[in-house]
Amino acid sequence: MSKSTNADQENTAEKSNPKTGAQAVVASLEEAGVRVIFGVQGGAIMPVYDALYDSKLEHITMGHEQGAAHAADAYGIVSGQPGVCIATSGPGATNLVTGLADANMDSVPVLALTGQVPTNFVGNDAFQECDTIGVSNPVTKANFFATESETVGDLVSLAFLLAREGRQGPTLVDLPKDVTLGEVSNWKYKPPKLPGHVEIPEGADVKVIELAATALIDAKKPVILAGGGVIKGSACEQLYKFATEFEIPVVTTMPGIGAFPEDHELSLKPAGMHGTGYANMALTHCDVMLAVGTRFDDRLTGGVDTFAPTAEIIHIDIDPAEISKNIHADYELVGDAATVLGQLHKVMQVKPGAEGWLEQIKTWKQEYSIEYGERESNGKPRPQYIIEQLCEATESNTIVTTGVGQHQMWAMLYWTYKEPRTWVSSHGLGTMGYGLPAAIGARFAASDDQKVVCIDGDGSFLMTLQELSVAVREELDITVVVLNNAGIGMVRQWQDAFYGHRRMASEYPWVPDFSKIADAFGAKGFLLENVEDVESIIREAIEYKGPSVIDARIDPAENVFPMVPSGGANGLFALTEEHLEEL
Repeated sequence: MSKSTNADQENTAEKSNPKTGAQAVVASLEEAGVRVIFGVQGGAIMPVYDALYDSKLEHITMGHEQGAAHAADAYGIVSGQPGVCIATSGPGATNLVTGLADANMDSVPVLALTGQVPTNFVGNDAFQECDTIGVSNPVTKANFFATESETVGDLVSLAFLLAREGRQGPTLVDLPKDVTLGEVSNWKYKPPKLPGHVEIPEGADVKVIELAATALIDAKKPVILAGGGVIKGSACEQLYKFATEFEIPVVTTMPGIGAFPEDHELSLKPAGMHGTGYANMALTHCDVMLAVGTRFDDRLTGGVDTFAPTAEIIHIDIDPAEISKNIHADYELVGDAATVLGQLHKVMQVKPGAEGWLEQIKTWKQEYSIEYGERESNGKPRPQYIIEQLCEATESNTIVTTGVGQHQMWAMLYWTYKEPRTWVSSHGLGTMGYGLPAAIGARFAASDDQKVVCIDGDGSFLMTLQELSVAVREELDITVVVLNNAGIGMVRQWQDAFYGHRRMASEYPWVPDFSKIADAFGAKGFLLENVEDVESIIREAIEYKGPSVIDARIDPAENVFPMVPSGGANGLFALTEEHLEEL
């Protein structure tokens, strides 16, 4: 028998019978079906990394812990299973916090493992010590401080389960070094069970279902508002059947993009501050709204008192805390989105008599079209055109990640999303720099036939571009398109609109050549300056087998429209800068 075979047997034995807390941590991840971990090595977490040495788990060393958290976040969005990130104590743990806060706001399943100083040092201001539990408590669904080597594997299993079940979100386990180094005598994996006080509702109250169905049947102007919970609850098929059978138009929130195919005649694309005019008009004038898996955040609703002012609200959500939190629900349906939509579908016998409403929506689609006119502005290719060409050059299952800012809104409006889990962005927290590490996480979760495109801005890209080294090292096939307007465009747009054109800290007097930076990292760089080159450069970048970066120079004066002023009424949106000044 060869040495390698003996070694394999020994490693297998170690996994099935962990000898240390660290080995139990790794074994619990393996049993949960984890394939990949994103992290950064360090002193307090080193025992876990040592246990990973003998594991089949793939570890991706990121450039920064924030990048690890964003990569895990994107992995969770695309795969539906918790993404795992790992960091050492102190600054390693605190660098994860932005990514955990992002995942928490967007209800994304993430498991974070953090190293900690030995338990007898805790509270003594030891080197790289911080109160990770206290720091992370506001931005996690649950967090745990491990105290025993014998039970630490069970704790990690529970944290993984909690991240995935019910309303998804990030969880964290803090791992003191003595706990991970400590001996384990008889640990064996046991499938975790939810604590008794954690209840996961499935179906909604039957009486309320019947009342909600009656309201929909009687509606003259019904609309469906599909949120991110439709995707997380794997309810897209039920939504499609319900909407098409009963001919009810579908508006999405930003996290709900992809829940309903945008090339369907019933699709109104996203609503909200930069949503389509026709989606906002539908929400403003509907008489019954079926809202599924949405928390009605302020970027969607605008002023709460002006949101859907004449509508009865049917609200489906797995988290009862979200129902009537921001928008009063007339019909409260607590439960899993797929199950409750199925209940509602079964009770509905006829479709609403809403022929006039559907005609009105067709008129709004023509009247408030998002067409942008010329392909170029001030001699530079327009971002809307670039995104449309990217969409044309790729398949419908292509995954799009973004940073935050104007480029995010253009990517939301001008790409046609036809499938769920293909839009990966930062919504509630609005984290600049999210796009590139998210593309890395998405690449590991994607199937081999899926492309991954990161649409970024120069401001966002500058925040996390060190992760390009990871894409090159791991030979990842991703395409990054930097819509470079030499500034923080959304801030500049707001300053022009609401601060008398007093531009402070929103314009960059100098930006690097991102195509050359890409070349220096070992990626393939492209400089895009002329509209005639858009199609050819996009094609070449997409076809390149490896990480590519397009530095697309666009007009710094280009603005995002439609736009609803913060706190304004959704039905009063601006289509031009002049119109915005009138509101």
